[in-house]
Amino acid sequence: MVWVYGGLVASVALVVAGYYWASGMMQAQFAYRSPLKEDPPAPVASANRPLTGRAVLVLIDALRLDTSQDAAVMPTLARLRAVGASATMHSRPPSYSEPGYTTLLTGAWPDINDGPPINLAYEQIHAFTQDDLFSSAHRAGLKTGISGYYWFEKLVPQAAVDAFFYTPGEDAAADEAVLAAALPWLRSGGEQLVLIHLDQVDYAGHHEGGPQDPRWKEAAARADGLLAQVLAGLDLSKDTLAVFSDHGQIDRGGHGGNEPVTLVEPLVLAGAGVKPGVYGDVQMVDLAPTLAALLGVGLPASAEGRPLVEMLSLGAGDEASLKAAWESQQAALAGAYRKAIGMTPPAWADETAGAEGIERARAARLVRERAPRALVALLLALALGRLVWGVKEERTARLLAAGAFLAVFNLGYLLVSARTYSLSSVGGPVDVLTAGGGWALGAFAAAAGVFAWRGGLFRLARAERTAALMRLSLSLAYVLLLPVLAGYALNGWRAAWTLPEPTSAFVALISAVQIMFISAAGLLLGWGARLIR
Repeated sequence: MVWVYGGLVASVALVVAGYYWASGMMQAQFAYRSPLKEDPPAPVASANRPLTGRAVLVLIDALRLDTSQDAAVMPTLARLRAVGASATMHSRPPSYSEPGYTTLLTGAWPDINDGPPINLAYEQIHAFTQDDLFSSAHRAGLKTGISGYYWFEKLVPQAAVDAFFYTPGEDAAADEAVLAAALPWLRSGGEQLVLIHLDQVDYAGHHEGGPQDPRWKEAAARADGLLAQVLAGLDLSKDTLAVFSDHGQIDRGGHGGNEPVTLVEPLVLAGAGVKPGVYGDVQMVDLAPTLAALLGVGLPASAEGRPLVEMLSLGAGDEASLKAAWESQQAALAGAYRKAIGMTPPAWADETAGAEGIERARAARLVRERAPRALVALLLALALGRLVWGVKEERTARLLAAGAFLAVFNLGYLLVSARTYSLSSVGGPVDVLTAGGGWALGAFAAAAGVFAWRGGLFRLARAERTAALMRLSLSLAYVLLLPVLAGYALNGWRAAWTLPEPTSAFVALISAVQIMFISAAGLLLGWGARLIR
């Protein structure tokens, strides 16, 4: 009777705990803010003379690197690459648009740039609290313009934007409207910094079959045609054109996770101030300081990247002053970050500047926090394992059932649904429940079948049958609890001062969803079995 009623209580507790754990993890991601939010580094002065009269930025949303390199699909971009500077740009998860836009314009990675780490609805988006390219240009007296998706209206401080057009549309028609609004700015020459955001490639990925569908390349070709119209409005002897993307997409369509294809993007610079050539690999955080150097405005104060001076036609004096300004900015940023996370001397003696200093301070605090969490997780795993698996009854049957559960769930999730263990393949909290819960129920049915066959379930009395099924569901829950405990050890219960490691966080999330569903299913099956004579 202990397993009958104890299993009842434990199953109900697991359903509730699984729900609150999973929803809490998601809510913490949505609510995450940078540790620099309240005390960002102070803006810095410009360090070099302008290299261009105007910088026009064309952000082709979700354009994959491989698609961008297909000259048959994007001939205009191929011509620009041939006469300009090109590189492979690398980003970091989460590979959503809002953190990508923020990284591109602030030069800071998502854990400190204070942009939303997961795409928020328009009304929930907050403006940059960290310095950005548009704010720096505005302080220098440059006129600026943005034409694109209406998320930019909420992200970029509008006091720094002189001309604007925002649309809630994402398809080809919306891109036509975006370009129609921006072309007069290019003809008049009144704005020295212009961002044109084209969204139809991302739309094709989400709504028209993904990158493997012919409509993806059709969208990329149309975007390239719009790029040709932008180019026609510029004089590359005086103007500079930058073309880039914010993330890629997985083959089924989607992004947000840490798949390699979502974290590489094209970067092409052409025109005034640019040294043509192929420059290999750069980081997404390098773009904002490089554009700031091109325009001769201050480096964004929270930028973790570096000006790509090898791509720029800088004089020796300007290069030296830019280097000194960058080193000063990097030292101030690292100091501000260490202070924000409580890793200043004497608690933390390493005062390395820049991105390296930030990484060292973050790693040191993570080590300090992870050690006690890992001990707690290990003790819980040992204690619960002894409680659940120490019982000899049906142990072999439960082990076989657990193997069947894991095989059915993972084969179904990965192969049949073609999903990945990341946020890229789920469309939001509801989809997480649908994807994880649906396959969890199917896998539980398979596990129950194996358990009934191997454990002689229907030869047992009704009370013993219920107890056996409670042991089965709790055994499966224990197996799934292990990645949850590992996620806790690595990331804590909630995202707090830094973003979680993406793979362990997602596996913990999907495991919590499975625990919730199989505990509910085991409860219903176990007590329903009492009705069978």
